[in-house]
Amino acid sequence: MTDDGLLREVLTKYRRIAVVGMSKNPEKEAHTVPKYLLERGYEVIPVNPTATEILGLRAYPTLSAVPGGYDVVDVFRPSTDVPAVVDEAIKDGRGKVIWTQLGIRNEEAARRAEAAGFTVIQSRCMRTEHLRLLGP
Repeated sequence: MTDDGLLREVLTKYRRIAVVGMSKNPEKEAHTVPKYLLERGYEVIPVNPTATEILGLRAYPTLSAVPGGYDVVDVFRPSTDVPAVVDEAIKDGRGKVIWTQLGIRNEEAARRAEAAGFTVIQSRCMRTEHLRLLGP
């Protein structure tokens, strides 16, 4: 499958997105990108141990604390933090996709996630790809 085909499949098939590192700051991409996804009908689940609510949504401290599961783990953490996020996602076992935002990449963590059955998309912005492939 082409990159665009994979991206389109993930963006159309999966609707519950756990956003690890979602920000309370409305000026940060880690706030505006999930807000865009929310406005496009995705179910966004903030994962941030320093918040109780973001965008009117209950925030959870960890992936394992999210009730009912999720399809995509959208990572807004530094590349050095990706292995810990991937390890938690593998242990939790409910997600299907690890998606790291633009500029965030960790090859070792990506290999572990793929070996555990996850689809991995690195260093791509979900909002940018949604706009490019599916329109506004």
